[in-house]
Amino acid sequence: MCLGIPGRLVAVADEATLMMVADVSGVRRAVNVACVADGALPGLIGRWALIHVGFAMALIDEDEAERTLEALRSLGEAQEALAMMAEGDRALEGAA
Repeated sequence: MCLGIPGRLVAVADEATLMMVADVSGVRRAVNVACVADGALPGLIGRWALIHVGFAMALIDEDEAERTLEALRSLGEAQEALAMMAEGDRALEGAA
């Protein structure tokens, strides 16, 4: 299964290689926009994209980006809760 993380395209890194800088939850990274570029790269600045392994796979609107980020945060919180429960179970088994 592939997971695309929403990121906002914030700057052109290298127009010749179709590389831009994306802000993904406060972390900036270079991404290739070949799959979504349909004109000059500066026109993509401020747009949201789903990013997977360094590639912008699709452009999305800000509402979809926010909903996706919230869902990912919720999944992360659920994973943390499950890990804590499993750790508690192991501790109880060791005490028995």
